[in-house]
Amino acid sequence: MNDMDTRARARIDLGALRSNVAALRAKAPGAAFMAVVKADGYGHGMVPCARAALAAGATWLGVATPDEALALRAAGVGGRVLCWLWTPGGPWRECVEADIDVTVSARWALDAVVAAARAADRTARVQLKIDAGLGRNGAQPAEWPDLTAAARAAERAGAIRVTGVWSHFSCADELGHPSIDRELAVFRTAVRQAADAGLTPEVRHLANSPGTLTLPESHFDLVRPGVAMYGISPVPQLGGPADFGLRPVMTLTADLASVKRVPGGHGVSYGHRYITPGDTTLALVPVGYADGVPRHASGSGPVLVAGKWRAVAGRVAMDQFVVDLGGDAAAPGDEAVLFGPGDRGEPTAEDWARAAGTIAYEIVTRIGPRVPRVYVDAPAAGDGAVGDAPAIGDGTPAVGPGGR
Repeated sequence: MNDMDTRARARIDLGALRSNVAALRAKAPGAAFMAVVKADGYGHGMVPCARAALAAGATWLGVATPDEALALRAAGVGGRVLCWLWTPGGPWRECVEADIDVTVSARWALDAVVAAARAADRTARVQLKIDAGLGRNGAQPAEWPDLTAAARAAERAGAIRVTGVWSHFSCADELGHPSIDRELAVFRTAVRQAADAGLTPEVRHLANSPGTLTLPESHFDLVRPGVAMYGISPVPQLGGPADFGLRPVMTLTADLASVKRVPGGHGVSYGHRYITPGDTTLALVPVGYADGVPRHASGSGPVLVAGKWRAVAGRVAMDQFVVDLGGDAAAPGDEAVLFGPGDRGEPTAEDWARAAGTIAYEIVTRIGPRVPRVYVDAPAAGDGAVGDAPAIGDGTPAVGPGGR
């Protein structure tokens, strides 16, 4: 029986997420744990995943945008929250008032948060970011002494409290890449210069998912696993999720919308890039690129239907795609499994990544809001019990578009 009466669903196993948090914490036992729940929890649902991670021992939550940080607070999610992707004119004051730690990568951002703190009449929590080599956000090393000195002056004035110093790896998923040691050296220098400026941050952090799993020298005071928390290996060339004690959290399924016999020579989907080689059975899977199924996987995306792996026949369309069942039988309403943990022989997100020429991060994150999330192994409302439950634990429905 399907989880709900819809054409498709993403089943989110919060028990697996909690187990993944425990496995990752064991990799960095001396460090605090930040659960990264940006991008709607990598497509899994930000708020339910944040709550599950906190229940499993995370003490920090990490998000990219201020709107994400404020949405966590609006949902009543506690814990420390770090937000790092800011632009001029952002909701600095709102985040200061919501006790969100805000990232500062340049003097303009420091000026903005100081002004927000004064407007709110409270001390802002600030984390300073150094660009150790990734070339995205973060102060350049040449700018760092000036930024740390200005931050210390603002701290002495009572406007801010510098709670962290951090950076982000560029190539931690490539074991032995020469950038790793260079970026570690830049970060260590930045930490030392921050101390020389008189700053005493609570946490210094650099390790993302691959850093947490493979670079213990990068753990410092806190680690920031993202995709690994959702049971996807950030280093598939070194091992799959099970090799690191992880389990994929999302299973994406859909109910067949049509099953019909067609003759040989029949074109399938736009452009007729697939022509049936003979009399066969075609099954219609009612999800497409509007739901996050990558069009780049046309002709190659794997799907488990009627007990066997099938490949997408022809092009993935906006709302649907077709598989050729050959001589096998199926019926409308039968389940098609696009990806999951692999326990039932189904493809995984990594299999789809290979088919689409991308990374598994993108496969799960792009699953859109038309696909309801169904949460299982979540605490039932009011009793704290664990098991398949129709509620997330605070009484909110277990089914919703993207967990929003």
